[in-house]
Amino acid sequence: MGKKVIGIVLCVCFLLTGCLEENITSMDVEIFNENGDSLGVAKLTEQPDGVKIELNLEGLPPGEHGIHIHEVGKCDPPDYQTAGNHFNPDDKEHGLMHPEGAHAGDLPNIIVEDDGTVVAELMAPELTFKDGKTSIFGKEGTSIIITENRDDGMTQPTGDSGARIACGVITKEVAKKGEKVEEPVDEEEQE
Repeated sequence: MGKKVIGIVLCVCFLLTGCLEENITSMDVEIFNENGDSLGVAKLTEQPDGVKIELNLEGLPPGEHGIHIHEVGKCDPPDYQTAGNHFNPDDKEHGLMHPEGAHAGDLPNIIVEDDGTVVAELMAPELTFKDGKTSIFGKEGTSIIITENRDDGMTQPTGDSGARIACGVITKEVAKKGEKVEEPVDEEEQE
């Protein structure tokens, strides 16, 4: 009887340890340009109201750019078509301003400074790290894509935001590595 209890306790501990390993609440996503150069980091953190995305990037063209979460965790340059379409598990229309939108992966535009840097904080209220249809890890993970133009918030299916110019992979494998990505822009110097 004692061996049986010990066996059950060990099984429970093993199962709990496995569950704890899956409880990912934050990760660094390295963002690359079409030449494979690192532009910096998108820090993703689970929040009660979605996923917070903190961008710290350099080397982007100045101006306003669209940014979206895409449905596949692949970033094959130069055009990142392997990332698939915008992440849209609820089959909605595209655009934060669309009355029948938005995709879960639709995010507010970012503004890149004249020196090519951007430090910004965005919220993705429909997304989560937890298992389910709105998980950023999905079946094949997801990716974060920056486009050459701004997203107009309405045009189907991508907001007329132009070519994909930067990409970062969001998968459990990347999260489990736990590698920290360098922040290229010193936020204190920027203020």
